[in-house]
Amino acid sequence: MLRSNREKQQAYEFVSIEDLVPQDHLLRKVDKYIDFSFIDEKVRPLYCSDNGRPAIDPVVLFKMIFLGYFYGIRSERQLEREVQTNLAYRWFLGLGLTDKVPDHSTISWNRRTRFKDTNIFQDIFDEIVLQAISHRMVGGRVLVSDSTHVKASANKHQYTKQMVLQSTKDYVDELNATVEADRKNHEKKPLKPREEVNEEKEIKVSKTDPDSGYMIRDGKPEGFFYLDHRTVDLKYNLITDVHVTPGNVHDSVPYLSRLDRQRERFGFQVEAIALDSGYLTTPICRGLQNRKIFAVIAHRRFHPKQGLFPKWKFTFDGERELYVCPAGQELKYRTTDRKGYQQYASDPEQCKNCPFLNECTQSKNHRKVVTRHVWEDSKEWVRNNRLSKSGKQLYRKRKETIERSFADAKELHGFRYCRLRGLPNVREQALMTAAVQNMKKMAIQLDRREKQG
Repeated sequence: MLRSNREKQQAYEFVSIEDLVPQDHLLRKVDKYIDFSFIDEKVRPLYCSDNGRPAIDPVVLFKMIFLGYFYGIRSERQLEREVQTNLAYRWFLGLGLTDKVPDHSTISWNRRTRFKDTNIFQDIFDEIVLQAISHRMVGGRVLVSDSTHVKASANKHQYTKQMVLQSTKDYVDELNATVEADRKNHEKKPLKPREEVNEEKEIKVSKTDPDSGYMIRDGKPEGFFYLDHRTVDLKYNLITDVHVTPGNVHDSVPYLSRLDRQRERFGFQVEAIALDSGYLTTPICRGLQNRKIFAVIAHRRFHPKQGLFPKWKFTFDGERELYVCPAGQELKYRTTDRKGYQQYASDPEQCKNCPFLNECTQSKNHRKVVTRHVWEDSKEWVRNNRLSKSGKQLYRKRKETIERSFADAKELHGFRYCRLRGLPNVREQALMTAAVQNMKKMAIQLDRREKQG
């Protein structure tokens, strides 16, 4: 005999929503181990205390936002529909079976008005990191950083071209002082001061999302993107810093300032870092050495002109301060240019009769010039770190930490594409994605600790 269950759709039942949510559900763990009470304190100054209609509880509002990032729900309208029908979502928000779900427009209105031009999303991310520190899940001793591209909501064929000024690097004053001291030590005249250090550059600007940047990189897609510069702590692979830039900003530009922010904000005593080859620049090597941080940075392959000796075949003699070519000739110091490169030149009279001349230089005057940066010692220090046993072990952890963090964000939390346009909105997406990743990992690990101990 066949039976139909359709009459049960109209049946009334006396149930508790607490009994309908599985005990091992992720949201139960998050609700138990993550303290959301700080949200009310952070947003209270943004609300009027004695005027207007009663507002939705800010904790409920942000928990609803977190749900969208936890489960990769990209649309706020879809998020509202999901909360209406999902018992676990209702339980997490503290809503009963018949309670009205906050309207999707409430989230967008708060983002566009109340939270605009505030640091609320950065404050929430930082607070989650501080909670992780209190649970001893972040050590702050070994950090790994990298960036990943996030597709902007913009057509790569719709753009205009503009000339922009390249900003002065933050290390230029220190470099100028080093160059001046180096020239003085070599009894060279000081360089004439140059007031204008900015250079113009033509870039593509999207008509749809002008804040994004046109990215062209080997092995990467071409178009308008943003870059998520992220740092993770080696202990539990928790994210400790998130910074968003347009896609045409080099990885190395914001790195040292973001490292210093973590040290100041969280009191990190950083002992070692691991970075990809994109960060192998002389200023970063110098900055890390000055901060007394053991740095491991991947090697970047440079391809010399075909048929000519690569630079590594010229041996540098630090005591005599000169280079020795493969034929044994000495290349002596000549000058130091404004960019910080020391020039070591050979004797043309010896070079023109050298059997290796055609493999060494194509210069018409038969002179070989080898350059060396005034901070090259810092780069060699990083290179030696990478080749050491501990350096190799540390760099192997990079793909297990930062790469996994990016993969998790893109595959599970919808961070492959930008939800909205504009740098502030993408920054919000990056911070909230990283925050829920941290919450998820903290809740699972703390639940595991409790069961084991």
